[in-house]
Amino acid sequence: MDEVVLRLNAKNHGAFYLMHDGEQDGEMVISIDDDILTTYHTEIDPKFEGKGLAKILMTGMVDYARAHHLKVKPLCAYVHAQFKRHPEEFADIWLKKEGEE
Repeated sequence: MDEVVLRLNAKNHGAFYLMHDGEQDGEMVISIDDDILTTYHTEIDPKFEGKGLAKILMTGMVDYARAHHLKVKPLCAYVHAQFKRHPEEFADIWLKKEGEE
């Protein structure tokens, strides 16, 4: 079973890790500053690409952001693309750049 685990350092920098049977299959690098969660990069182990694992990581991040009342600044290309594809789904947490729709 896949599990999303968040690990942060003292400065609130870290990642959501996708764990499967005790092994890390992917990660989403993030930081949290006040009420803003910034996503920087999402990476899935190449042997597991194309299996929807990035979406599982993103769901874990979104659930965390909502539970902790955070806005998400999507600097990660994958997260930004998903937010743009489904703006209504993420409207409550998406911190858009000025002029972005």
